[in-house]
Parts: sequence; C-alpha cells; structure tokens
Amino acid sequence: MKIRKAVFPVAGLGTRFLPATKALPKEMLPVVDRPLIQYAVDEALEAGIETMIFVTGRGKGAIEDHFDIAYELERTISDRGKSLDALKGSRLEPGNAIFVRQQEPRGLGHAIWCARDIVGDEPFAIILPDEFMVGAPGCLKQMVDAYTKVGGNLVCALEVPMEETSSYGVLDAGVRDGVLTEVRGLVEKPASGTAPSNLIVAGRYILQPEVMATLATQEAGAGGEIQLTDSMAKMIGKQPFHGVTFKGERFDCGSKLGFAQANFALACRDAAMGEDLKSWARGLLAD
Repeated sequence: MKIRKAVFPVAGLGTRFLPATKALPKEMLPVVDRPLIQYAVDEALEAGIETMIFVTGRGKGAIEDHFDIAYELERTISDRGKSLDALKGSRLEPGNAIFVRQQEPRGLGHAIWCARDIVGDEPFAIILPDEFMVGAPGCLKQMVDAYTKVGGNLVCALEVPMEETSSYGVLDAGVRDGVLTEVRGLVEKPASGTAPSNLIVAGRYILQPEVMATLATQEAGAGGEIQLTDSMAKMIGKQPFHGVTFKGERFDCGSKLGFAQANFALACRDAAMGEDLKSWARGLLAD
C-alpha cells in the first residue's frame, strides 16, 4: 500500500533552546531562511506524502499559522509588485494538514498514538523535524523507494561512534544488503558499553498500523516515557523490519551545536551569500 500519510511529532518544549523557544516552537527555528518544520514537510511532499499530521501541544499555534494563508502579507507583497516566490511551500491546502493535540508530555510513542484515528489502517511515515536530513533525493524518498521493494517496517539507520549510542535508539543489526540492514532487535538508549551495534535510529520511520495497538498498552520505558522504540521492537519477527542507510547528511538540530552546524553548512552553499560567508569565516578562524 502506498505511503500517503506522515506524522510530525511537534509537541516538545524545546528546553535546550530557551529562552528562544519560550514563545516560539523549536520547529519554527530557521535554518538560513526556512523553519525546520518546512524542510520536513518539503521532504514529505517529495516522497509522495498527501496528508501531513501534526501532533502539537500548547503554544504551538505558530506551526499551524505558518502553513495557512497569510492574506495581509501576500496582498501587501503583491501590491508592491514583488514576487511571492519567497513564500513558496509555506502553504498547505485544507485537508492536507491535520492538527491533533498531545495533552501530556508522555514521550514519542504517546505522541504517535495520538494520531491513531487519522492514520487508520494503513502504513504511515514519521518525521522528527529536529533530525535535519540533507540529501538528493531526501531521506524519506529514499526510504519509500526501499519500502516498495521490501515492505514491512523501516527505520533510517546511521552509524555513530560507539560512545554516542547511549543517546539514541540502537539497532541489533542482522544481514546487510546494500542500503538495507535486517533489524533483529531495537534498544532505546542503551547503557554505555552495552549497545548491540553503532547503528542508530535517526528520526525517520515507515511503520505498519499494527504499531498503534502495541502503543495503546505500552508501559513507560527509558526516561519514564512511552518509547516508540519499545513498541517497534515487539513487531520484530512478526513483520519484515529493516534499517535504511541514508545517503546524505544529518544534523542534530535538537542540539545547539547541530543547529549551528546546519545553518553554517547550508549558508555556505547558498548562491547569494555562500562565498562571502566562507571568506568571512576564513578570516575569523585566522585571527
């Protein structure tokens, strides 16, 4: 079945970016000139996603506003004879964007479960916007292409140094075949030195709808939260399960360092300012 729906869990508080995120959702933080959430939606559209499901919380109204019509702004720009190209991609048509609330911060698994009625009985994608993926084609498109070959459940899998595995969900890896790796098990944030591999789950998923029934009875796991990894692990052996190695770059924009790196990397590639920025940076580093 075609992957038509994607869930965006965007209810987090973004405490690592306070005070910037006191009134602004962390998903609206810009990388150069687009907010993180728009990059994520663009990635979904490229992969053929038709329905965007945003799982929000209190204080996240700016996300809904961003994808709405900005009549006054658009009219003012048009009246001044200027192009509306800068707003391209920032509007989703009614029915293409659905917003639901996660009323309590009970973890990623709970956030996904909040979208159960909209997902229904079909496979769906999940995109974590602060896992910023840069590639051509995009990460989700690469995963959808892999899904057409093997079906089942897929996660984005990336290699990290072993000493960093305690911060992520980690794959117990089986047979590898090109970009595909058989998943024999999943461990959420393993204690240092106990990770089964250095392959982490990196913020992109294609899951079968049966995961919702598992999440409905899932008890709190690591961090006292309902972990999506725990529910996915219960599906291994019952359905095909693979990791897809992403051909591209990943920036952890949930951290200040990763966010700064993403901004600098993309700004350096910008046709209008890239060369000036690199020249300035070389001078700064030479001081």
